[in-house]
Amino acid sequence: MSSTKKVLIVDDEAPIREMIAVALEMAGYECLEAENANQAHALIVDNKPDMVLLDWMMPGTSGVDFARRLRKDEMTADMPIIMLTAKGEEENKIKGLESGADDFITKPFSPRELVARLKAVLRRTTPKGVEEPVSVDGLTLDPVSHRVSAEGNPIDLGPTEFRLLQFFMTHQDRAYSRSQLLDMVWGGNVYVEERTVDVHIRRLRKALGERHDYLVQTVRGTGYRFSINVA
Repeated sequence: MSSTKKVLIVDDEAPIREMIAVALEMAGYECLEAENANQAHALIVDNKPDMVLLDWMMPGTSGVDFARRLRKDEMTADMPIIMLTAKGEEENKIKGLESGADDFITKPFSPRELVARLKAVLRRTTPKGVEEPVSVDGLTLDPVSHRVSAEGNPIDLGPTEFRLLQFFMTHQDRAYSRSQLLDMVWGGNVYVEERTVDVHIRRLRKALGERHDYLVQTVRGTGYRFSINVA
């Protein structure tokens, strides 16, 4: 892996969470743990994990209901989810997948199977620009080397501008409000003014120069959009 992937384990049984965490940490993943949906949601907002391993049966909000909730939220709609359950019947698997889960593992499972399935789901769901370079109209961002170039010439970006550009280049042609950008780029546990987004947008446009600043578009009454199509 090019960088450490963060996995959130959601299960009300501590021994199961610990067993999974040990297996994943040995495979090079960073683990977060939650015993219910409320804890899990708070960790997702603050830490933005790359994957959620979600137990089907939990007190309060079930894993299936929580998966549906994640899929309805724009911030977590694309977050990979693997359901963990003791239910092996076909109907339950279908219900889990229909709730938005990307895969389904029936307990008991081996650590090797879990790691293999997790890697497979991450490969399927990771967009370009997160692990592989992404290019738009001569502008290239390489997340591994943390470099940005325009027509082969390097562009110097600060860390926030880099994250902002990376988000834009992997989420093109959609308008985002300032509050959405704060949640998705700065994180839910960072409290800054919405106008801070405008400052960093201005810096990003300046760094991109006249050739590419048109890509970062102001959407009046909404926020900003990244697109090669000039509205």
